[in-house]
Amino acid sequence: MKMQLKVGLAAMSISLLVSSCATYTGQTNAPDDPNRTQRGAIIGAVAGAVAGLLSGDDATERRQRALVGAGVGGLAGGAIGAYQDRQEAALRQRMAGTGVDVVRNGDNITLNMPSNITFDFDRSDLKPQFLPVLDNVARTLTEYNQTVVEVAGHTDSVGTDAYNQALSERRANSVAGYLGSHGVMSQRMIVVGAGESRPVASNETESGRAQNRRVEITLVPVRS
Repeated sequence: MKMQLKVGLAAMSISLLVSSCATYTGQTNAPDDPNRTQRGAIIGAVAGAVAGLLSGDDATERRQRALVGAGVGGLAGGAIGAYQDRQEAALRQRMAGTGVDVVRNGDNITLNMPSNITFDFDRSDLKPQFLPVLDNVARTLTEYNQTVVEVAGHTDSVGTDAYNQALSERRANSVAGYLGSHGVMSQRMIVVGAGESRPVASNETESGRAQNRRVEITLVPVRS
């Protein structure tokens, strides 16, 4: 019953959000285009509703205030959107062909990293072939340092809730640790695990389970 409820809720969210995105026509498919394609808009809407920031607005705001206090300049007004447009364009260019989805939800940017490119099944150590991708992520985050970085781990439904919660946290910590060792300030990062609680696809198929085994990196602008 638990998994049927989760899958049902995810399916309802996807159905509603896909229909709500019908008015967005998309732009070009160029990797450096800051506008989202229709596919990207749909994926972004689904990810935003089913997953979203795990740490919550309060935790993010506290981290923003701490960064401003530490001398990281905040953004205001139209500068926020323009800053994220530039960062999104850089990420789209650098993530092109890697299997990482770059999703824009308002002023936030999320990188969706499925396990087929990040981790082997039931493992939390990063695949060696994924390290150059994370190098480019770290490079972009250090260039655009006026963001809070939430690193969130997710799993499929195989195993107990407790085991999956711990696995999701280990995976998130692996990604955050690598980013930290490559120049991303630890003060910017919030590391959380969702276990199996926020699927973006059905856990009834291997394809769906692979999509649910993921790490999401969400970039939230620091507001002044």
